[in-house]
This record gives sequence, C-alpha cells and structure tokens, in this order.
Amino acid sequence: MDDWEVGRFWDENAPAWTALARQGYDIYRNLVNTPAFLEVLPDIQGLEGLDIGCGEGYNTRKLANLGANMVGIDISSIFIQEAISQENIEPLGIKFLVASALELPFEDQSFDLATAFMSLMDMPNNEIALREAFRVLKPGGFLQFSITHPCFDTPHRKPLRDETGRTYAVEVGGYFDRIDGQIAEWIFSAAPKDIQQQWPKFRIPVYHRTISEWLNLLIDVGFVLEKFVEPKANDEITSQYPQIKDAQVVAYFFQVRCRKPS
Repeated sequence: MDDWEVGRFWDENAPAWTALARQGYDIYRNLVNTPAFLEVLPDIQGLEGLDIGCGEGYNTRKLANLGANMVGIDISSIFIQEAISQENIEPLGIKFLVASALELPFEDQSFDLATAFMSLMDMPNNEIALREAFRVLKPGGFLQFSITHPCFDTPHRKPLRDETGRTYAVEVGGYFDRIDGQIAEWIFSAAPKDIQQQWPKFRIPVYHRTISEWLNLLIDVGFVLEKFVEPKANDEITSQYPQIKDAQVVAYFFQVRCRKPS
C-alpha cells in the first residue's frame, strides 16, 4: 500500500473524524497528548512552521495561536477542505495544502520547525517522511512529533479492569511484530453510542515499529535527539473522564523533539 492509497482511507475517515473531534470526543488528544506536546514546545513566536499530517487543522491552529507562521499539509483532500473551511471562519494566516509527507512540495531549508501530531505512525515508509522533514528544515531547526507509544500500542492490547471497572493494567503483546498497512477499525470511545452509530468506524492502515526502530531512524537521518515525553493523564482529568484511566496506567503516546544540526 503506497501513501496515496493510505490517503484514500483517510478521505473516507475524514467526515466522521472531523465531526466527532469538533464535538469534543477526541479526548485523549484534547486532554492528554496535545497539552503535553505544547507544554514542552520551544518558543515558536515568529517562526516558519510546517505541520505534517495536519488533519482538520486542530493542532495547526494551536501552533498558529502561539505565534508561528504555519503551513499545514495532509494527504487527505477532505481533511484539507475541512481545515480551510475553519480557517475561512477564523483566519489565523494558515496555508493548508494537499500533499504527501513522503514528497513535500517545498524547497530545502524552508522552515524553522516541523511538527507531526499523531501522523507519522500511520504512514508507509516512515523513514522517507523523516528524511523529507529533515530536508525542508533550516539548519538548527527542529522536528517535534507524537506517535502512539510503540511499547503499549501493540498488535495485541487489552485493558484489565477490576470489579469496579477501573483499569489497573494493560495487557500487551506482539511488540516485535512488524505491521505494514494492516487495517484497524475503531471510533472515538468517548462518543455516546447513539452518536457512534451515526458514523462508520474509522478504517486506519497501521504501521507498527519498535521504539528502537524509531529512534535509530532519526539518528540515521541525521537528527540530534533532544527531548522525549510520555504523557500521562492527571487525576483531575480521569475523575471527569474515567474512561481514560488507562492513560494513567501506561503511556499511550510517545513524543520526540529532534533537531537538524546547525
């Protein structure tokens, strides 16, 4: 499966994903992953930024609100249409383009920073995407990205719950299994059942790599590793949203910042 075939899956997912996310049902993103990502992000005021795999533009807009001059790209034309529609309603000066992360339509050394929120692990040929990010960064620029945690988002995963329904552990397996394009089906669990039934489940091609594979890819591309984060849900969040208690038991996200040498 090549990148544009993957893009067709995301075109199919985009209407449901956008509608449910904008209703607040992507709670792992909104309450755990994105806040942790922004907390460790360096000052980006006035910098030229590229958001790779921007989806409907939620996180791209967060970055623009922090003062960066942002461009967002996604391989799904439906997602880009949704992002442009929101930009037209609330202009932040963001330029959104349909493009593949494996062939970025920009000249070398075009950006001060690049981000990828939960997108790189859904792409075939992750190493090409990382090389492209490296290419378009200026010397001294950085890439910061988040992916599902390779150690805990494994081919086999099962929450273990006590008699009260509280998650106390997560059973994982198949960590070393290499997966290239296997289709996973799911939908945001925070959405009420009647809302879920209004939409088809997402169908997402999965590309599983070990944590050492990811880090070695970054080193091989030429990046200097700078920061790692494994976000955890806090007590306030889990008291309000008990269904994400599992994000206190294991790390579902892995965040990396790496830099192109000056």
